[in-house]
Amino acid sequence: MANHEVLLLKPVDGLGAEGDQVKVRAGYARNYLLPQGMAMPLTQANRKRVEALKKARTAREAKELDGASALAKQIEKTAIAFAVKTGEGGKLFGAVTANDIHEKLAAAGINVEKRRIHLGQPVKTLGKHEVKIRLHPEVSVELTFDVVSENPIEPAQS
Repeated sequence: MANHEVLLLKPVDGLGAEGDQVKVRAGYARNYLLPQGMAMPLTQANRKRVEALKKARTAREAKELDGASALAKQIEKTAIAFAVKTGEGGKLFGAVTANDIHEKLAAAGINVEKRRIHLGQPVKTLGKHEVKIRLHPEVSVELTFDVVSENPIEPAQS
C-alpha cells in the first residue's frame, strides 16, 4: 500500500493541525484531503509554507483558548435548575440528560457543543448534581445544577 506525505492546511480530527506534515494512505489523500482543500502534496516549494501555517495555527489556538476561558467564566456564573415530574417517594419519570443541559445552556445564551458536555450517566435523582464541560483541551469547567420536583413529593407506600 502506498503512502503519501501531505501538508495539512486545516485541522483534521485524528490526524493533525495546520502546518503538520503527515503520512496518509494514497487513496485518503487523493480522494478526500486534496479535493476538500484540507491538505496539499508535500513538495519542496510547499515546505516553505509550513512556517506561515504554523504562525496561523498559534494565533488560532491562542484565540480559541481565550474564547474558552471567557466561556468558562460565563458558565461558572450560570445556575440552572430542572423541574421534573415525580411519582411516589420522589422517583423521577425519565431522566435529565446531556441534551437537556445543552438546551438549558442555549436558553441562557451560552452556546456549547453538545459533545463537550460529559455527564456520564443520565441523572435520575433529585438534588444537586455536577457535570463536567470540556471547552478546550486546557479548559474545563464544572457546572452545578439542581433537579427539583414540580409537584409535591408524596411518601412511598409499602
